[in-house]
Amino acid sequence: MTKSVSLLKPASPSPVVTVSAPAKVNLILRILDRRSDGYHNLWSIMQTVGLEDEVRLRQSVDSNDVRLRCDSAQLAVDRSNLVHRAAVAVLERAQKKIGLDIELRKNIPMGAGLGGGSSDAAATILGLNRLLQLEWSPAQMAEVAQPLGSDVPFFLFSPSAVVAGRGELVRPITVGGARWVVLINPGFGVETRWAYQELAAKRSGVRQLSQGQLELDRQDQMNWAQLAAAAENDFEAPVFAKHGALREIKQALLSLGAEIALLSGSGATVFGLFRDELAAQRAKAHFADDKLLKIFVVPTCSNPLTVQ
Repeated sequence: MTKSVSLLKPASPSPVVTVSAPAKVNLILRILDRRSDGYHNLWSIMQTVGLEDEVRLRQSVDSNDVRLRCDSAQLAVDRSNLVHRAAVAVLERAQKKIGLDIELRKNIPMGAGLGGGSSDAAATILGLNRLLQLEWSPAQMAEVAQPLGSDVPFFLFSPSAVVAGRGELVRPITVGGARWVVLINPGFGVETRWAYQELAAKRSGVRQLSQGQLELDRQDQMNWAQLAAAAENDFEAPVFAKHGALREIKQALLSLGAEIALLSGSGATVFGLFRDELAAQRAKAHFADDKLLKIFVVPTCSNPLTVQ
């Protein structure tokens, strides 16, 4: 699946730009040393998947404000929202004083480790680049994205990338072959700050990248077998210690044939990668009796970021 932008021609003189914003999973997530700015260096391989929000942008004809609407009452639509912040950041960098009407349609669970807010922010930057005809390169858009959050730059270089530093160092890669992903969200979130604090408090030191991870760090192309051999998430230890049900979900996915099963981000979503849709649907059926779970079966995104 692709992240696409389409220009519509409504009755209004102002065009609408619609951008799909996919979720991501961390195929590998290593949390390394603490930086002088208080953040941690990380090393991750990220992959977008076909569960998508939608961001619709239009230049306002009756206001100079950024106005955001969302179909989820759970999400604030004020200046604290990443979409709102991304829009303001683009306008400031472009030195444009105009109003915007933005509509956000949510499908990705919030606070789930799937990068929904970050993807929405990246989609906003991408959409405004088209709407305002800025002609910024991905690198220029990433300069706007980086201060907004560690995951935001990745989505501008998706579908697959090695991500390092605070998230600002993004190197696109090619992963051969498609997979189907079972995303299992338990219906609660894990606060990222808490996860970092628990990880720092409970580990005795920082482990360096494994040999397999170092090899992947040197490659531009890789396959799922290599990724499966090196897959891990440093947040699993503290998160599973508190939420044992998430460990059980991971173990069940592996027993059902997942090539990779991991916590994504700091959680609380656990995902499993399967070779085909049938196997993924069978895995979903295993959890069907638990009505508290939100379960999605989606493909990995395989095409580069495109603007149409």
